[in-house]
Amino acid sequence: MAFIPTDTVCWTEIPVRDLDASTAFYKTVFDWEMQRVDEEPNPTVFFKPDMDEAGISGHLYPGTPSENGPTIHLVVPDSLSAAKDRCTAAGGKVIGDDVEIPAGKFCYANDPDGNSIGLFERSGQ
Repeated sequence: MAFIPTDTVCWTEIPVRDLDASTAFYKTVFDWEMQRVDEEPNPTVFFKPDMDEAGISGHLYPGTPSENGPTIHLVVPDSLSAAKDRCTAAGGKVIGDDVEIPAGKFCYANDPDGNSIGLFERSGQ
């Protein structure tokens, strides 16, 4: 990769079977503040409740997960090693070895619903 991407993703939506359990998983692994909103057409849980802040965010929603769907890479709050431990402890599954790239390093994982996610540690983090 000849460049380090910033803000490549504009929004993420992750379908989950159990909204409460999945909220606990993502809060535990990424140390995010989460905000549930019970409005139509269905309840959602936002990763970043302060919508006045700049940056990329997303939400969880009740839906059908897919292990074969796209992988969303999410920045971990500390080390990749610590995030992998939290992922496993929170009911997720780490898949394969760490992959080092100029922008940092990552590994693939599945959340408890089987969604494919990337745990990403930026270089110099």
